[in-house]
Amino acid sequence: MERRVLIFDTTLRDGEQSPGVSLTPAEKLEIARQLARLRADVIEAGFPVASPGDFEAVKAIAREVRGPVICALARANPVDIDRAAEALAGAERKRIHTFIASSDVHMKYKLRKEPREVMEAAVAAVKRARQYTEDVEFSAEDATRSRPDFLCSLFRAAIEAGASTINVPDTVGYTTPREFAELIRFLRENVPGIDRVVISVHCHDDLGLAVANSLAAVEAGAGQVECAVNGIGERAGNASLEEVVMALKVRQDALGALTGIATEQIYRTSRLVATLTGMPVPPNKAVVGANAFAHESGIHQDGVLKERTTYEIMRPEDVGVPAGRLVLGKHSGRHAFRERLLALGYQLREEDVEKAFARFKEMADRKKDISDRDLEALVENEVLKEPEVWSLDCFQVSTGNRSLPTATVSLVKNGQVVQEAACGDGPVDALLRAVERAVGADFHLLEFSLKAVTGGKDALGEAAVRVERDGAVYSGRGLSTDVLEATVRAYLQAVNRWLSGMPVRRQVAAAGVD
Repeated sequence: MERRVLIFDTTLRDGEQSPGVSLTPAEKLEIARQLARLRADVIEAGFPVASPGDFEAVKAIAREVRGPVICALARANPVDIDRAAEALAGAERKRIHTFIASSDVHMKYKLRKEPREVMEAAVAAVKRARQYTEDVEFSAEDATRSRPDFLCSLFRAAIEAGASTINVPDTVGYTTPREFAELIRFLRENVPGIDRVVISVHCHDDLGLAVANSLAAVEAGAGQVECAVNGIGERAGNASLEEVVMALKVRQDALGALTGIATEQIYRTSRLVATLTGMPVPPNKAVVGANAFAHESGIHQDGVLKERTTYEIMRPEDVGVPAGRLVLGKHSGRHAFRERLLALGYQLREEDVEKAFARFKEMADRKKDISDRDLEALVENEVLKEPEVWSLDCFQVSTGNRSLPTATVSLVKNGQVVQEAACGDGPVDALLRAVERAVGADFHLLEFSLKAVTGGKDALGEAAVRVERDGAVYSGRGLSTDVLEATVRAYLQAVNRWLSGMPVRRQVAAAGVD
């Protein structure tokens, strides 16, 4: 009988610690809902003590998302644990995940604690967490660089204190598959009571070994893998959820374990996370990259046409890659639009359907046919937007390789139209300068990116910006068939986030967690 491996998703906690990632509470909630459709076993919703915003996001997810266990991270101290418990109060199923570092280098230089003190803190933390829930996970941060004998003692104490899951993090991505498998076997053989709990692993990708290490741990007996959609996370990221899940599915014969993941939801989850975090998926990314199922070589094309399995070890539909069939146009009505959204897996409130439909009609006037990928981008970019203080009315740009780029913008605030013009080094610079004049504030543009959602001359363009003002960083996204319009929309979203006090939240308190 095949073993069942639990998938613990940390996209909303460790994934959000990726440099430059900015998620609003509404965006985090939407990702959590999609993770529930994906059937993740555990959703680590955040680190409640890190900020009021993170607390509110975890609280909302705990209250509204059903199915998966909702987990909150807490350092091994009473304040963190009580705050996590408060955020999780409304959860159908809840878990407190508490941690403390266990390696000599961390204990000496970061914690400035003796091993005995670390042991006492771990035990006290687990016992306190058990007062709120029976589902308590304990992590020994930097476990792969810890002394094995101390690690065994620490895990034994945590189990005796009531931990139901023991996590073994490769915090800095240092170990190799062979070493990690040996460590898991060593712990299974030398920690009393470990057979009564779930052994979890959390691998980082600093050496590009996170997925390989996670799979090696599963072979050695680990029962839970902690991973993130698209592999996002601190530094080089975490083990990629889609790669771990599909490796277990495709190589079930070799790995002998299965997950409960609804794999047909993988692509949609990947797209949602990429869009909302502003971290695009590289074309050559395994499983979900644009080239994952593409064949350019004549030999490969010939082989696939004759027999798919010659060059494809999994089917696009296995991970939910859409066929991209053109289905809607400017004459399509609300009913067809709503039905297509349902077919794509979007269950929106009526007011959100209306908002998306209005933008769809605008796009359909410029773009002959709207594909499934266009619709996905539209929903992910438009439906979750915060209420706008400033909105775009219209703009005009004059540019050329021998002329001074000039832009005029007309913006709306509280029903009043504000018009401004500016010159710049190029059309984008001129447009953004005009926007800044209209809103009466200057920003420092940190990052700007453009990408096409689909192919063709009338493809939707997706713009993403990150701006800085007064030491705080704000992000924005915009979508249009006109890349300049997409840019203005992205910039205005960043401006509106500045006005509403929603900067990119950096989890200072979370620095160094697994």
